[in-house]
Amino acid sequence: MPNYDWLLFDLDGTLSDPAEGFVNSMNYALVAHDFAPLDANTLTPYIGPPLETTIASLADSDDQGLVRSMVDKYRERYADIGYAENRLYPGISETLAKLGQRDNIRLGVCTSKRADFAKRILEQFNLKHHFEFVSGGDVGIAKWQQLEGLLADNAISTRSLMIGDRHFDLSAAAKNQLPSAGVLWGYGSRAELNEYNPVHLFARPVEILDILAT
Repeated sequence: MPNYDWLLFDLDGTLSDPAEGFVNSMNYALVAHDFAPLDANTLTPYIGPPLETTIASLADSDDQGLVRSMVDKYRERYADIGYAENRLYPGISETLAKLGQRDNIRLGVCTSKRADFAKRILEQFNLKHHFEFVSGGDVGIAKWQQLEGLLADNAISTRSLMIGDRHFDLSAAAKNQLPSAGVLWGYGSRAELNEYNPVHLFARPVEILDILAT
């Protein structure tokens, strides 16, 4: 089995399901800017990309002022209640607890979500203590740049496994010559993940423990 120094987890679609808070907060932003609200089936495929990318697509606009205003409106509701509408995926808490018992592996979070929101979500599920850091994104910052910065700062090593549910996670790892793993309980399909040749594909959180087997 490969040896890893770090396991880096995406948040949305990997550790927790953000659908309810995402849909409600996105519709809050859309309606506030005179767009019609959209149903969950239309919106949930947009979970994963940077927020400004999603909003530009939904608004069909490259007006950066509009996009920024909608991002701010989304975050207004998200900061108040949307973050608390996350749901933890079954098996995540138990898997992280077991990973935390291993002294030869370190855990971090690398998410496109703003770091303060990510920390609040982890804290509400009593998971934050498992992670040595939470790297969050913001408008104009891509996940590959987050990983690049972590490597440049020696916060992680080249033996770090990026674990996520969307191609954004896996392509960010590939751009930094890091191995990646896809999870199949989130919002990315098996075909989407396989495009980036992940070292592992996990169908259940407990399977993550298998990579640490000797």
